[in-house]
Amino acid sequence: MQTIQDQVRAFIVDNFLFGNAEAELDGDTSFLDSRIIDSTGILELVAFLEETYELHIEDHELEPANLDTLNRIAVFVGRKQTANS
Repeated sequence: MQTIQDQVRAFIVDNFLFGNAEAELDGDTSFLDSRIIDSTGILELVAFLEETYELHIEDHELEPANLDTLNRIAVFVGRKQTANS
């Protein structure tokens, strides 16, 4: 079973790194600082997270503390899933 990080990494590689699985993308790589994802890309990422994990992300949650790295996304999604249980 894939982890949240694995699923999000696959989405980012496919959609923003054009399938380049060799790209440097560890759990703490900042998507914004490394220019992997821009502001429009964040909206695509949010749509993916909402659909994949059946959750709703509020406007005030659209911040780097929640969505800027694989590790932060995994914690954020896990917290949202727990809150929805």
